[in-house]
Amino acid sequence: PQAIAAIAYQNKALVYGLLFRATAETLRTIAADPKHLGAEIGFFAVLHSWGQNLLHHPHLHCVVPGGGFSPDGTRWIACKPGFFLPARVLSRLFRRLFLEHLQKAFDAGKLQFFSDLQRLEERNAFRRYLAPLRKADWVVFAKPPFAGPEQVLDYVGRYTHRVAISNNRLVDIEDGAVRFRWKDYRHGDRQKVMTVSADEFIRRFLLHVLPEGFHRIRYYGFLGNRYREQKLAHCRDLLGMPVPEPSESQPSKDYRDRYEELTGCSLRQCPACRQGQMIIIEIFDGVRGPPPYRDTS
Repeated sequence: PQAIAAIAYQNKALVYGLLFRATAETLRTIAADPKHLGAEIGFFAVLHSWGQNLLHHPHLHCVVPGGGFSPDGTRWIACKPGFFLPARVLSRLFRRLFLEHLQKAFDAGKLQFFSDLQRLEERNAFRRYLAPLRKADWVVFAKPPFAGPEQVLDYVGRYTHRVAISNNRLVDIEDGAVRFRWKDYRHGDRQKVMTVSADEFIRRFLLHVLPEGFHRIRYYGFLGNRYREQKLAHCRDLLGMPVPEPSESQPSKDYRDRYEELTGCSLRQCPACRQGQMIIIEIFDGVRGPPPYRDTS
């Protein structure tokens, strides 16, 4: 909800972390319930902090295999075709867990409030602020499964490392204004063009700079980093899948070649005349750390 997004903007590292934690607990708890799936699942989650209009809208995308291990680990339990877990049940548990974690963070004095939210530093004001959110519907949406492994890889390659807006959505920059395409979900996913001032465009883009060192992709269950290799091997055994052949390592491309493939612009070409070729004549060692301070008093 937008009311939570406002708190998240002033406490990015903490609240984004709670978003991951509550999401993981929700998926693993409901999946482990015999009434729903009764299995240990694995998945990875990707944080996006933007909506189509570039405003602050933090949410997670999760990619989840359609099944998991039985409690004793001896068989694979597959979900129903086209159905994984009930979204309404997920929504209710996610709402409760997230608000519980947020309240604990407040009680521990870990939340900070500024500007219009400064009043929430008072305990009763904070509780009144959260009260309507405990009854509101929180959006949890489950998409149909991918068509196959190739589509999963294509999605992961395109979607996980996105920034707030891709180049192909930019229409033009003229007279101090930026025009970009966006999808209006409230009006039948209609494609529209939005015009904002250059300053406003930069402000919206910078809303999505993450705290330093924050991991926006995280892995859980049998895809968790610690035991992933062993558990994926066990998945293959239970599903009767062959062990993948080790791929031959390809020589890494020069960064300038990769840049040209992605952008169509050459780092070797002179940016002034567009004809001459840039060549390296000397490489300087980088400065390591700030220069030493010398007291000249």
